[in-house]
This record gives sequence, structure tokens and C-alpha cells, in this order.
Amino acid sequence: MGLLVNGVWQEDVSRTTDGQFIRPATSFRNFVTADGSAGPTGQGGFPAEAGRYHLYVSHACPWAHRTMIFRSLKKLENAISVSVAAPLYGKTGWEFGPAQGGTGDDANGKATLAEIYLIADPHYTGRVSVPVLWDKKRRTIVNNESSEIIRILNSAFDAFTNVRTDYYPQELRVEINRINDIVYSNVNNGVYRAGFATSQEAYEQAARGIFVTFDQIEDRLSRQRYLVGSQITEADWRLFTTLVRFDTVYYSHFKCNLRRVADYPNLWNYLRDLYSVPGIAETVSIDHIKRHYYGSQRQVNPTGIVPIGPLIDFTAPHDRHRFA
Repeated sequence: MGLLVNGVWQEDVSRTTDGQFIRPATSFRNFVTADGSAGPTGQGGFPAEAGRYHLYVSHACPWAHRTMIFRSLKKLENAISVSVAAPLYGKTGWEFGPAQGGTGDDANGKATLAEIYLIADPHYTGRVSVPVLWDKKRRTIVNNESSEIIRILNSAFDAFTNVRTDYYPQELRVEINRINDIVYSNVNNGVYRAGFATSQEAYEQAARGIFVTFDQIEDRLSRQRYLVGSQITEADWRLFTTLVRFDTVYYSHFKCNLRRVADYPNLWNYLRDLYSVPGIAETVSIDHIKRHYYGSQRQVNPTGIVPIGPLIDFTAPHDRHRFA
């Protein structure tokens, strides 16, 4: 798995230390705001405008999936355009083009995401990751941190949508942040820490942590419909993108196979409840997910063979209405 170093692609760079997978920090941390003022991090100068911003995503990537969910939930399809990377990595990472299984790059006409990073910074050093929020006017990357992009989409573009649902309400932020920290460390990133571990100890520590957290969430969901109570928040959508991939790829490909999501009655019904929210099913591509993980991550699956299963019906009826 490569990266750019001073603007030059470098192959086969280890992402583990003492057998443990280490996720690198993201580099672009500016915010789009309604009036262009600076956000919690980065610099100002990025006012919300319809048609100005563009998302680069992969349907396979759970981090990018978050941003597509919020674009759909907030009905920002006409305000923010999108390019979708092909599911399989190319020689320099994510690629664009129908021939590879993605879309073209309508914002910059480039063939790879690495080229987009180099427009923003010709001497960029770091991973070439999705999602990317791109500013067409200033021709630079605004932000490549998914947790921040979803908050931008949640509120910055309210002038361009009639949807007023707030997935990060002020009165729930302390609890949302607390849940996010647990879920990120043990589940969202935990599956990668298990799957990319290069020592037995590192793998078992990460894998067992996933199921300890699943047990806690299962108990929580036995008493309430969503993670923070009776309304859907960003905490639910941040968990959803891992859950929807779990039984298909993380269970087998990343050896997170103590139990399936389907083995947890509340968690499995909760997943189907979220999947049934209008606009969500269209953001899920099991085909891209399977092709990417099994076909691209050859250090985990050397043959690149994509399994034919499992068959999962996310549309089956759920029982979460009992909390309504």
C-alpha cells in the first residue's frame, strides 16, 4: 500500500508498528461554512455555494460512505457533485473511469486521486485517501477528514436544501462525541486494526475489542432505538458504515469472526432499520465493497478471489418500531 512522498508515489510502505496497524492523520482540515468564516480547524475562505464543491469518494470505503450518506440525507445532490473511484486500486491507488468500474472525474478530468492531491499540494506527503471535499473555485482540497466533512454537510449548506434535520444537535453533542470515541476506536478502526495486524497479539487485542463493544451496543439497543436515544444522530451513521460491511467482508477477510452482526438480535434489527431510511440503500454497493477488499488488499487476500457470498437481506422487516 503506497503513498506520496514529496509528490512522488512510493510503493509498499508498511502501516504497522510492532504488529499493530496505525492509521495516519488526515492533512486537509478546512471547513466550508455558511459565510466562509473559519471552522473548528483550518482556515476560512470557503463559503457554502451550490455547485462550488465536489466530493471524491469510493463506494467501497466506509469513511467515504459517511459523506455520501449525509449528502443523500440532506438532499444536497444538486449542490455538491461527486466522482466515484473504481473499486480496485490501481498502480497509484484510487482511479477514476467507467472502464475501471467508477465514474469519470468531472471536476478536474484526472485519472487518479493522487493527481487531485498534487493539484492541491505538488509536494504532498501522505496517504491518498477518500473522501476528499474539493473546492472547484480555489482548486484545492478543503478537507479529507470524513468526520469533519459530514458535519460540514450537516449544517453548512442549509441555504441550498429544505431538509432541516440536525444530526449533531447541540444538546446531544457530549453524548454523541462519547459514543463516537468508543465506536471509532473499537469498531470503525478496530476492524482495520484486526485485519491489518501482523502479530497474533495485535490481532487478538483488536478483534476481541470489537466484540466487547458489540456486546455493549447490543445491550444499549435493547433499551432504545438509536445510540443516543430516540432520534438518529451522526453516531448512528458512523457505526452504520462498518456494520453494513461487517458480515460481508470484516467477518471473513479481516478475521473478525467471533460472531456476525446477524447473531446480535438488536444490532441486526438496528442495522436494517437504518438501511430502510429513504436514500440510504442507494448509497450501499456490496459489489464495490467486496471487489475492493478482497481484490485490492492482496497482503490480506493474496489470490484476489472474491467470494460469492454471503447472501444478506438488509431489506427484511425489522422490529425497531417498538421504540417509537
